[in-house]
Amino acid sequence: MRRLVYYVATTLDGYIAAPDGGDPSGAEFFPLTPDVIAFIVEQYPETLPGPARAAMGIDGPGKVFDTVLEGRASYEIGLAAGLTDAYPHLHHLVFSTTLESQNPSVEIVRSNALDRVRELKAEDGKDLWLVGGGTLAHSLLPEIDRLILKQNRSVIGSGIPIFNGPFQSHMFHPVDETLLDSGMRVLRYDRA
Repeated sequence: MRRLVYYVATTLDGYIAAPDGGDPSGAEFFPLTPDVIAFIVEQYPETLPGPARAAMGIDGPGKVFDTVLEGRASYEIGLAAGLTDAYPHLHHLVFSTTLESQNPSVEIVRSNALDRVRELKAEDGKDLWLVGGGTLAHSLLPEIDRLILKQNRSVIGSGIPIFNGPFQSHMFHPVDETLLDSGMRVLRYDRA
């Protein structure tokens, strides 16, 4: 069975974006240092947006993921950059009750997110990548099988939390961690 994996960058204090919800990639608190880029290219090249993959000469199917899931606000970051499908190499789903389709290859999910994820997990394929945001991650928390947290060494005090919603208790156990030279720690947890 496929797993739902929340693979996301976070600060030490648990935020995935600044309070304005803008693109955190390369922000001062999420620096894209050469070791971070090398790690992503080696371990999760499919998580790079299509234009970055093309610029780096990366082609072919994903190593870990063949599907990407994101909420409306995360998707709109790509739209603001002129990308109606930032991940054309993956089955791309956006969960929103208000968004109109911007690209026929991107599936807009208006119904129950948990039901759609359960359907996807029952299908054949590689794991499902939950890219964000915090509100969608919170709603899908009962179905998240693995957390891969790219924990940066920054503290920002406020912003978009990794899980944005009312109290829920879920336990995960550590699988492994990788410390990069830049100080970013990649933490992997599986559902307990």
